[in-house]
Amino acid sequence: MPAPDPATGVMLRAAADFDVRTARDPAQAREFLRAHPVPVAIVVLGRPVGTRALEELLREHPRTRWVALCSPAALDDAACRRLVAEHCIDFHTAPVEAARLRQTLGHAHGMARLEAALATQPRAAEPPAAESQFARLTGNSEAIARLRRQLRKVAAADAPVLIWGESGTGKELAARSVHEGSARAAGPFVPINCGAIPANLVQSELFGHERGAFTGAGRARPGLIESAAGGSVFLDEIGDLPLDMQANLLRFLQEKTIYRLGGTRPLPVDVRVIAASHVRLEEAVARGTFREDLYYRLNVLALEMPALRERREDVPALAETFFRDHARERSAHVRGFSHGALEAMRAHHWPGNVRELHNRVRRAAVMAEGRLIQPHDLGLDTAAMPPLPLHGARVQAERRVIEAGLGAGKSITHVARELGVSRMTVYRLMAKHRIAPPARKREP
Repeated sequence: MPAPDPATGVMLRAAADFDVRTARDPAQAREFLRAHPVPVAIVVLGRPVGTRALEELLREHPRTRWVALCSPAALDDAACRRLVAEHCIDFHTAPVEAARLRQTLGHAHGMARLEAALATQPRAAEPPAAESQFARLTGNSEAIARLRRQLRKVAAADAPVLIWGESGTGKELAARSVHEGSARAAGPFVPINCGAIPANLVQSELFGHERGAFTGAGRARPGLIESAAGGSVFLDEIGDLPLDMQANLLRFLQEKTIYRLGGTRPLPVDVRVIAASHVRLEEAVARGTFREDLYYRLNVLALEMPALRERREDVPALAETFFRDHARERSAHVRGFSHGALEAMRAHHWPGNVRELHNRVRRAAVMAEGRLIQPHDLGLDTAAMPPLPLHGARVQAERRVIEAGLGAGKSITHVARELGVSRMTVYRLMAKHRIAPPARKREP
């Protein structure tokens, strides 16, 4: 999509072996591409210009491999750098070498042909992917680092554990970590959602039943607690357990024995109890919906799961983890998150915590139409975001300008020169914002 010379002339020489069509502006290019989609296209950025129309054009055609021809003046513009980094597979700066550009175009065209050939072949049957956990202990925030330290200590003991946290914070994952880090790791881990069991079946499900205990009980069956012998049982949402079942659980914790429904003899069971709740059990005790003696029996080793809004710096790492987890599901052209998407995720309040983040990323990875996931793909409205305080705006501006410079393929020395600071300052800002250094190019 060339504009001014001399870049147009170089482009035409490099693309001599291809069928070339030119457009004078994004509107003309959009009209042509809607009727005649192409696998490879060139966008010429001869000077800093408004990028909104260009970005809309490139986003409308995510399967086209875009190559940018940039003047130094264009790369001085942050919006142009972001456009190149997010939508183009490669870029060339003036003066452009026709031979090198020809090599880029040939490679891009070859990859497009390969992708088209694969799309026409029937897909081999794949085994169903294992269901991903909705949360991981991922991140470098102080809150998650403190939780990891606590989990290691709790895992080394064998006392009951009580985990509190809002819905979606990853309480089951924490419980599994306790089990897998304990001496009981070789034993079973049995999760039980106390709120999902019908009240009339709780006794039988937890403690089992003997033959003839009720109509239809043709044989004896061990309960879930008994099936966890030698390992750990995870009682999720224990605050939903009926009061009469709370008494039976208290007896088990005190005596380490259970009675099956319809049974008369005690059965010893060696199992560690890990319980979790999204409500404060001390408040439930005050309301009379939870037994005080059971609360103190469970609350020996207490853990609190941090809400995602309390560790926003972990959001990008979590999002990348979920993006990789669903590599088999996501569209082939989706490569990652745009700068705008990362900013929107950092600003979101996350009432559903890590579970909400996981679901939004998984949906966006499947439904996104561009190469990079945008805020609207995540269902996040950037216009509704509250304005940042001055310090927060300055921090985001620092991160944005460093990411834009490095994302455009520039060296740290080049970025430092453009910003008018030392290389050490750039390294310090990269460490502050956890920006990975650019990969070193291998010498031929």
